[in-house]
Amino acid sequence: MALLALGLNHLTAPVDLRERIAFGPDEARAALSELVGQNGVHEAMILSTCNRTELYCSVADGAEPVPADWLHRHHQLTGGKLDEFLYRHDDAAAVRHMFRVATGLDSMVLGEPQILGQVKDAYQLAREAHTLKAPMERLLQHTFAVAKRVRTDTRIGANPVSVAYTAVRLAEQRFADLTGACVLLIGAGETIELAARHLADAKVRRLIVANRTIETAQNLAHRCGGYAIGLSDLGQHLAEADIVIASTASREPIVTKPMVEAAIRARRRKPMFMVDIAVPRDIAADVAKVEDVYLYTIDDLKQVIDENLRSREAAAREAEAIIELQVERYMAWRRALDLGNPVQDLRRHAETDRDDVLARAQALLARGKTPEEALAFLANTLTNKLLHAPSANLRAATLRGDTELIKAAARLFDPAAATDDKDV
Repeated sequence: MALLALGLNHLTAPVDLRERIAFGPDEARAALSELVGQNGVHEAMILSTCNRTELYCSVADGAEPVPADWLHRHHQLTGGKLDEFLYRHDDAAAVRHMFRVATGLDSMVLGEPQILGQVKDAYQLAREAHTLKAPMERLLQHTFAVAKRVRTDTRIGANPVSVAYTAVRLAEQRFADLTGACVLLIGAGETIELAARHLADAKVRRLIVANRTIETAQNLAHRCGGYAIGLSDLGQHLAEADIVIASTASREPIVTKPMVEAAIRARRRKPMFMVDIAVPRDIAADVAKVEDVYLYTIDDLKQVIDENLRSREAAAREAEAIIELQVERYMAWRRALDLGNPVQDLRRHAETDRDDVLARAQALLARGKTPEEALAFLANTLTNKLLHAPSANLRAATLRGDTELIKAAARLFDPAAATDDKDV
C-alpha cells in the first residue's frame, strides 16, 4: 500500500485555477466517497483552502495515477490540464509534506496557525465520510501531535509577520489593555479588514470605521461590532480615538497636522497612537512632530516584520528537525504493518472493528436513538467483536486438548505479565 499526497498551492498555481478546483465542505463530503470508490484507492482526505487543494490517499501499488485522473474528471478538466501545476509526494515524502503543512512551514505566511485548524476540519470531514482507516487515522493523530510539539518547543508562531497583525500588536504594546481603547480605522480594504478582525478578537471598547464609501464602511463595521462614518466626518471623531490605523488608496494625506493638533487639544493631551500602513501616506509626515502623538509608518512595521521573519526562519529550522524524526517514527510503524507484525495486526483488526462499530453507533444516534442506547450498543457489540475469534479458538483448543495454546493465552491475558511499553 502506497501513501500519496497530491495537490497544488499558492506556489504552483494561479488563484483562478485554485478557485476552480477548490472543494467546499458539502462538496468535499460527496467527493471523498467518490474518490475512495475509485479502483485502488483505500483511504482519502481532501484539504482545500484558499491557498491549496490537496488529496491525501492510501492506494494500492500501481494505482498512484488514479487520484490525479479522478481530480481532472471531477472538475471536468481535460486530461493532463493540471499536470504542470500539481506536485506529488510518495510515502515518507507524503508524511513529511503533511507535517510541514500542518505546522505552517508550507504556508504563504511562515508558521501561520490557521492551517492546523483547516487540517483538523479536513480530518473531521473524512471521518464523517468514513474514508479513513487505521494507517491514515494514525498519520493524522501523529500530525496533530507533531504540530503541537512544534508550537510548544519552537517559536514558529511567536511573532507577527502580517502588516495588519503587527499594527495591532504594536497598539497592544502601547495600550496594555485594548478593552479600554477606542480605535479608529481609516479605509475598508483587506488590510483594514484584517486589523478589524484582530481588534474585535481583542474586544476593544469602541471601533470606528471611516471610509469614502459609507456603505462599505457600514458593512465592515457591522461584521466587527463597530460603527461607520464617512471621511468627511473624520475631523469630528478623531479626538475620540486612542488608536488610529489608516490604509486607503488616497494620493494625498487624509489626516493632517492641524486635524491632529485639534484632536490632541480636545483630548487634553491624552496620547494618541497612530499607524499609517498606506503608500502614499494617509497621515501627513509632520504629524510625527505633534507632542503626545506616536506615529508609525509602513517602514517602521517592515522593520518589525523582518525581524520577526528572521526569528520564525530560525524556529522553522528547529521544526524541520522535529519533523524529520517524526517522519521516521511514523514510517517505522507503517513498515511494521507491511511486515505482518502480530501486535500491529492485532491493533489493526481492533481499530477496524472499532471504526465499524463506531459508525453504526453514530448511525443509531442519527436515527433518533438516545446516547445511552448508542453507548450500550457500542460497548456490547465492540466487546463481542473483539472477543469472538479468541473465544472460538480457545474453545476449539480445549476440545482438541491443545494445552500449549491454552497456557499461552493465560500468559497473554495476565495483567501482571504485561510490560509498560508505550511504543508498541
